[in-house]
Amino acid sequence: MALKYKRVMLKISGEALAGEKGFGIDQNILSKISSKIKEAHDMGVDMGIVVGGGNFWRGRSSTGMDRTTADHMGMLATVINALALQDALEERGVPTRVQTALEMPRVAETYIRRRAIRHIEKRRVVIFACGTGNPYFSTDTAAVLRAAEIEAEVILLAKNVDAVYDSDPKLNPNAVKYDRISFMEVLSKQLGVMDSTATSLCMDNNIPLLVFSIKEPENIIRVLNGDNVGTFVAREV
Repeated sequence: MALKYKRVMLKISGEALAGEKGFGIDQNILSKISSKIKEAHDMGVDMGIVVGGGNFWRGRSSTGMDRTTADHMGMLATVINALALQDALEERGVPTRVQTALEMPRVAETYIRRRAIRHIEKRRVVIFACGTGNPYFSTDTAAVLRAAEIEAEVILLAKNVDAVYDSDPKLNPNAVKYDRISFMEVLSKQLGVMDSTATSLCMDNNIPLLVFSIKEPENIIRVLNGDNVGTFVAREV
């Protein structure tokens, strides 16, 4: 079967790695996700990955703390997840590099665009940690920025919800699921797929987005094969 996408950016939320525990890393979940990333790699897909840190720290919820400090703590949380994912992938024989937006050379490479692209050309999976390296920007924004820089064809937004809805399906059992929707609609309806900065960056750079559930890691493969999974978000639909 022909691949739908050859080079992708996979965004994994930190919460997804926590599984039902809600905190830390669920090794069973990490194992399942890593196995599917290996399968995608074996299929010939070039992949960059941005991972969140919400399973350890959520800067937005740190009331009373300086925002910049809280965001820097969140960046460090993403490094924990990136290293765990790297270890799981290398255990499965997938060559992997972690690049961080904050310099920590004894832990991982510092992000350099040309080096990241060279790694990908050499069939290495590159995991981008520390977000953009700047406070006030989410890891969603980092995923879009890195996707643009490595010239990814699509962003795979792997979340704990299976698609984009017109309201929170956890609170509204009658929430309507979208199969396809434009970035402008997402912004105007304030659907919260990503923060508005990330959504606008996607729209401005014409990078489509596929939102699907990571609770079924097989969805990663299904999306790459062109199956109708989750919600497709683009400039025009």
